Amino acid sequence: MNPKTRKERFVVVGGCAAGMSAASKAKRLNPKLDVLVFEKTPHVSYSACGIPYFIADLVRDASELVTLTPEDFRVQRGIDVCTRHEVVGIKPVQRLVTVVDLETRKEVCVGYEKLVISVGGRPSRPALPGMDLKNVFTIQTLEDGIHIKQFIDENHPGQVVIVGGGYIAMEMAEACCVRGLDVIILEKRAQILDGFETDIVEQVAAELKANKVTVETSVVIERLHGNSSGKVTSVAFDDKSVQAELVLVCAGLRPSTQLAAEAGVRTGNSGAIAVDWKLQTNVSNIYAAGDCVEVRNHVSGKPDYIPLGPTANKQGRVVGENVGGGTAKFPGVVGTSVFKTFGLAVARTGLECERARSLGFDADVVTVDAPARAGYFSRQQKIRVSVIFDKRSRRLLGAQIVGPDGVSKRIDIFAAALTNRMTLNQMAYLDLSYAPPFAPVWDPVLVAVNVARGKLR
Repeated sequence: MNPKTRKERFVVVGGCAAGMSAASKAKRLNPKLDVLVFEKTPHVSYSACGIPYFIADLVRDASELVTLTPEDFRVQRGIDVCTRHEVVGIKPVQRLVTVVDLETRKEVCVGYEKLVISVGGRPSRPALPGMDLKNVFTIQTLEDGIHIKQFIDENHPGQVVIVGGGYIAMEMAEACCVRGLDVIILEKRAQILDGFETDIVEQVAAELKANKVTVETSVVIERLHGNSSGKVTSVAFDDKSVQAELVLVCAGLRPSTQLAAEAGVRTGNSGAIAVDWKLQTNVSNIYAAGDCVEVRNHVSGKPDYIPLGPTANKQGRVVGENVGGGTAKFPGVVGTSVFKTFGLAVARTGLECERARSLGFDADVVTVDAPARAGYFSRQQKIRVSVIFDKRSRRLLGAQIVGPDGVSKRIDIFAAALTNRMTLNQMAYLDLSYAPPFAPVWDPVLVAVNVARGKLR
């Protein structure tokens, strides 16, 4: 195809949150734009965060997690979506991508005027003997979730080993318990939930134990053993072994950058793709968004890798607006997240104390247990709030919360305060809502902030 005669085209490489948001926004702003999406899996525009609940059988059908199908995009939005198509090369000078149809193995070259790389991250998979055995799964795509649920439905395994102790592992521990499996978590670090304060982790660990989940920390996994059929049977670590009919590798996420690097796109110190405020890369006409991209951390002021769904959606909209003819900038994030495991909600935003100190802050932390609602409610329960702050400037640096009730509401207060660089003194006079069914007169947020202020007097 001659670049001079082709229609103006926006090519989207990767069709999940960031990619489809970019495609939709660009097409909405410029209906004459030819928007073409290539996605290597069978699905686009779905809730990856809903996968644990699908595996737990709380969501009965995978289609319930899908927002729009490829056909919906074609008919409703005029966007051409090609699933099971993988972009294997980008030629920036010629403005061409090389695409492989994974069904037919046919390879074609497609031209573009603008392009966004939104290929997400890839699950970390330790290079251990036996990792290629059957019944060993990672969890990233909807396709992964379908395979895991199908395996549990058809084989009724008795015991699962979860490799890793992050929030996905916590969600999957509950999902597997709901399905009747015995759960063992193996974490290489000294505690589960890396990046959380010890006081928060202790409460989560107690909740796991109460639900008969076995947790082993400071673990060095040696290998996975299998049988003559190539199915995993056990996991060996620290000179002992545990049986496993199913292994879930939840060892974190790494940015997928190989395709970008081969095209000359620069990565940052975080290992993810470096972009400017408009999410443009160093290569002309190429943007990047989503879990493959580093972001500006509002608290540290430095580039960071914080792969989260809401960030990917926002970044996609920024790219789409810029490609569609508008002007938009992505300011950054504070790293806010929340997850559920059994009867607890666990949330965080900003920096943890140890990391804040490593970045040069004079950081300290306080932790309080405070009622989430008025004390005379028979079902009122306490939540635990950790506040991280800078002793010199009194600036809020981060917060973490764990408890059965009212956690997500309160972490968002801290996230807004971090975004606006508020001090503890400013936070102490926030006008927060009060009614006995929802909060006490002194909200746990204000209790924790005032305890922190008292530590500085």
